Amino acid sequence: MYDSILVATDGSDDATRAVSHAVGLARDLEADLYGVSVVETRREYDNAIVDPEEVRRRLRADARDALDDLEATAGSAGLEAETAVLEGVPHEEVLAYADDHDVAAIVVGTRGESSFRRTLLGSTVDAIVRLSPSPVVIVGDENGAETLERRQNL
Repeated sequence: MYDSILVATDGSDDATRAVSHAVGLARDLEADLYGVSVVETRREYDNAIVDPEEVRRRLRADARDALDDLEATAGSAGLEAETAVLEGVPHEEVLAYADDHDVAAIVVGTRGESSFRRTLLGSTVDAIVRLSPSPVVIVGDENGAETLERRQNL
C-alpha cells in the first residue's frame, strides 16, 4: 500500500496523535518513516519588544523537540525515522519535502499550534489536503471523528 510515510509535527496534541498513527502505519506496512517540523517564517515581530533571532532559535528548538519525540516513538516501535527541521511556509515545505523524498502518504493532525486553532482544519492541513498529489491521512483529536483519509480530488 504505502512504502513511505511522512508525518508533519509541531508537538501539539493532534500532531502527537498523528505521530503515533504514522509510526503504527510505518510499522504495520514496513514503510520508511520521515518526519518534519516546520518553523513558520511568515510571522512578524516588533524588534523593540522581541528579538526575532531569539524567537527563531526558540521555534527551531521546539521543532527539534517535536522531532526528538517522534524519533523516540519510532524507536519504541523498532523503527528509525529520518527527520528534518525546515523553515518557510509550512504547507509548502511539507509538500516539497514529500516530493523530494517521493513519499507515498502524508500524515498530519487536524490542528496545530497556529492561530487558526478553532477551525475544523488548520490552514496548513487544508492546504496540504488540497495540494498534495499523495493521499493525506488526517488524525483528529481523541474526542473527534475517526481518522480521515483524503485525496486531492475529493
